[in-house]
Amino acid sequence: MSSRAYIENLADYIGREVTIAGWLYNKRSSGKIRFLIVRDGTGLLQGVIVKQNVTEEVFSTFDALTQESSLRLRGTIRKDDRAPGGYEMDVNHVEIISIAKEYPITPKEHGVEFLMDRRHLWLRSQRQHAILRIRHEIIRSIREFFDGRGFLLMDAPIFTPAACEGTSTLFETEYFDLGKAYLTQSGQLYGEAGAMAFGKVYVFGPTFRAEKSKTRRHLTEFWMVEPEVAFNDLNDDMDLAEEFLEHIVGSVLKNRMTELKTLERNTKFLENVKRPLPRITYDEAVAILHKKGAAFEWGNDFGGADETVISEEFDRPVMVHRYPAKVKAFYMKRDPKNEELALAVDVLAPEGYGEIIGGSQREDDYDMILKRLHEHNLPESAFEWYLDLRRFGSVPHSGFGLGVERTVSWICGLDHVRETIPFPRMIYRLTP
Repeated sequence: MSSRAYIENLADYIGREVTIAGWLYNKRSSGKIRFLIVRDGTGLLQGVIVKQNVTEEVFSTFDALTQESSLRLRGTIRKDDRAPGGYEMDVNHVEIISIAKEYPITPKEHGVEFLMDRRHLWLRSQRQHAILRIRHEIIRSIREFFDGRGFLLMDAPIFTPAACEGTSTLFETEYFDLGKAYLTQSGQLYGEAGAMAFGKVYVFGPTFRAEKSKTRRHLTEFWMVEPEVAFNDLNDDMDLAEEFLEHIVGSVLKNRMTELKTLERNTKFLENVKRPLPRITYDEAVAILHKKGAAFEWGNDFGGADETVISEEFDRPVMVHRYPAKVKAFYMKRDPKNEELALAVDVLAPEGYGEIIGGSQREDDYDMILKRLHEHNLPESAFEWYLDLRRFGSVPHSGFGLGVERTVSWICGLDHVRETIPFPRMIYRLTP
């Protein structure tokens, strides 16, 4: 019996007979030699069937196989740099498991809507493999970063009783006899509770925004990681954010260069993600916009086009801090030197990818946070537990949120965020 092997591990099986179980990616024939390109989810392998070395039954199975038919190949592995994946199998046996009917996604060009309607099949392509393997590496490195620095993972609830940011972008549902509940926009408020209990924590999970936006940067369901640290101020928060970005980008460059090459990604800007990152104030960012001729009014939040213009001034992510408080969330602490400003920071990725991190120092004073709740017309009753954090041992603290999908989009160099998650949810798409 030959050993079952995975294509990604074939370097360990050179000269040995193994079995590969997978799906037919492509095939071609050259007279008495036939070639099967097989994928098993970990890579591609070229199987070579030589007529004089196999039975007629094995040789003729080639004719029956169609794209995405499932099969097992048995044969001896050898190194060949010319072959897809760098290895070939001299096949001595083929077992057909299932013959695929006419596969809808062919090597020809297909429209985006056609592919999105068949997302469950599109995931099998080399491009999607590269993107989702990079996504996996980003998530792995996120956990590695925080776990390696003594952070505790806090799982925040997905159902919440009230908004933590704007009330206009909430998904609402009836919650038994307790009235309305909402899908979470962020786990941050619960992360604050965790920081008061454990010192430093991170929340990592799905979040939801009922934002009627059709831009290339928006999904209605996406993943965020949100660290929160007791006794950290805004400068500490920015230090943590730049160290974090350096770590995850470095991990992708180290471990997923093959996938970046598949995507033909120019890694110049990624290689520049080294501390310290440039830090500018909101005022300085506005000055950049005015210098470049943008008709931007001080006090507004930056739109996607504004962020692109600002980031074009830098060869790496730029940290913009101290925004007008009126465009930021209620929980952000005001700058003691200027009450009009919030101690907030956004990290803008280069190449026009916009905000990938948003963070702040949190308001730790009970009277001030209560005042902010009222100013934002948020129900005090729903935030009694949150007010307790200021009643019982309040301390300065800060944190940020990083959107996984926007980060994947930036690192992979994608035109649209829809390819960054296995099954994207957008305002016009709920299937598959």
